[in-house]
Amino acid sequence: MNLNADFAARVVVRSENVDWLASPMPGVDRRMLDRIGGEVARATSIVRYAPGSHFSAHTHTGGEEFIVLDGVFQDEHGDYPAGTYVRNPPTTSHTPGSEPGCTIFVKLWQFDMDDRTQFRKNMEEALGERAEGVAMAELHRDAREVVTYLDIAPDTAFASAAAGGIELLVLQGSVTESGEMLGKGAWMRLPEGQPLSLLSQGDGARIWMKSGHLRYAAAPAL
Repeated sequence: MNLNADFAARVVVRSENVDWLASPMPGVDRRMLDRIGGEVARATSIVRYAPGSHFSAHTHTGGEEFIVLDGVFQDEHGDYPAGTYVRNPPTTSHTPGSEPGCTIFVKLWQFDMDDRTQFRKNMEEALGERAEGVAMAELHRDAREVVTYLDIAPDTAFASAAAGGIELLVLQGSVTESGEMLGKGAWMRLPEGQPLSLLSQGDGARIWMKSGHLRYAAAPAL
């Protein structure tokens, strides 16, 4: 499957309008945002775990990165409440599930294959001081990418000309970009060379953003 696989194009998906599709595991559904490959794929998705659902134990050969959007994600390593950012690099394994139910934003097969840095962070606790209406947390940085969390005050502009492409997910509130309104759940990907210019609306916005990574976009190396 190829879905939004042209990384030279601007893409906007309002995830809350996308149909849920069943995964191979009962009670686990997903909204696909981009994808290259079949069941093993370079993929960006919203995944919903019904209460009491789980996946079988598996190894993330190509790495897994996710944000808990609501509920509590769980595995044998602990509980991950809403607002947690997690990186499980290549070779890590777990048995994921959720007794209370949860929704996560997840990216698969998008790591440097030599990356072995595994961690979790509370995004709100990582926020720095607010400057010009924007509080920022740098969640991760390496030679390939930078991952940030932004808390943007109402009616505030934020811009980035980061190299290597930009991707964002609106977690709360709303922003405009190129005159287009992006509300909660909107996912956007800008190709390399296209700068980002956001203006938050009256309710402000919380944004997850990644930059630099699109130059490395490729199908899984199976």
